[in-house]
Parts: sequence; structure tokens; C-alpha cells
Amino acid sequence: MKLLLIEDEIRMADAIKEIFKQESYNTDVFHDGKSGLTALLTGTYDIAVLDVMLPGLNGFEIVKRAREKNITTPILLLTAKSDLSDKVMGLDLGADDYLTKPFEIDELLARIRVLSRRFVTHSPDKLISFGDLSLNLNTGMISSSVTGNEVRLSEKEFYLLEYLISNSGRIISKEQLATKVWGYDNEAEYNNVEVYISFTRKKLKFIGAKTEIKAVRGLGYELRSGE
Repeated sequence: MKLLLIEDEIRMADAIKEIFKQESYNTDVFHDGKSGLTALLTGTYDIAVLDVMLPGLNGFEIVKRAREKNITTPILLLTAKSDLSDKVMGLDLGADDYLTKPFEIDELLARIRVLSRRFVTHSPDKLISFGDLSLNLNTGMISSSVTGNEVRLSEKEFYLLEYLISNSGRIISKEQLATKVWGYDNEAEYNNVEVYISFTRKKLKFIGAKTEIKAVRGLGYELRSGE
């Protein structure tokens, strides 16, 4: 699962990121509201955790602008303010949960798990599908309903194909794929995206899938069912 953390207290941000890492969460961290909002607007995160009191833009404004842009990423607000009015404001603006500082890390992790369960749109067996493809989110196996063949994806192939399937019907840019697979603050070259697109295409060919990853010149990539 890919998380976005926006927290200006650097020591706290580092500590939370390390705990998320231990939980196998892939986390991007930003320390100010403007850069954090820019990251959130990419739409590549499964959950966003953000402080309310941030330099540049506060958490309330980030939530408001993200929802105005139709970003549906679940948002958990962190704040030292315990006033009911602040909680109500955050929720009314579109936040999904609210945690008051100081908090126990176990509670933060529990709330992350709740948000991940609440907003997951996949079937109970953890499969997402497009065309003849089915991706098992638990095992990383991709299979074709036409041939019955399956193969395991590497980590980056998994993130790439999961993102394409979850956004089927849309053209996804190289920038979006690079952010999803390597993180927002990454040094990956865009040709890395092309390399892993090639690897993933070979896996689809191996299982005899009809669904293909098509390049849309100048725009990015999209899945086509091949039917």
C-alpha cells in the first residue's frame, strides 16, 4: 500500500515513516502544505496522513482543494487541536478520519487499516480485473480467463499493473506511473517506466492474455481488452 505523509515536524515524520516501513507501507513524506498538496493531487496514493498545522497551506485547505479536484484518496488528519469544531470542520471539508496528538502509534496503524478496508473496492478474494486479466492482490499473480494461465509479477510490475487496472479506461502518463512505482521523490528515469512496461507486456504475452498495455503517443499508457 502506498501512503502519503505530510508532517512538518521532521523527527515525528521520520519516526512515522520508519514505522510504516516496518508495516511494509511504501511512504512518501513532505514537510510543507504546498508540496504535499501537489503530491496528493497526483492521485497515486492509497491513503494520505497529514497534519493540520503546516507551513504554506494548512491541512484543512489541502483537504478542501483535493476534494475540489475530485481526489478521492482517503485522508486522515493529525492535529494537536482537540476542539470539536476543528474535527467537524475537517470532516465537513472531506477528511475521512481525525486523530488528535499525542497519539499511540498502534491507534494510528489501526486507523490506517480501517481506512484501507473501508475504501477498498476489490472483491473479497482480493482480485481486480480488466478484460481477461485478473490480478490477485495477495499473491501478485496475474492470470488470463481465456487461457487459464498465470504468472507471478515482480514488485514493480505488480504496482504498475495494479495502477493500470484500477484506472482502466484512463490514459496514465509516465509521470503518474513513475510516482506510483518509485515514489514522488525518486531518481528513476522515465525510461525505467518503459523498461517495466516491457517486462509486464512479456508477462502478459507469456500467459496468452488478450488484454494489452498500449502506448498512447505523447500521453502515456492504457489497458485495452483486445476483444
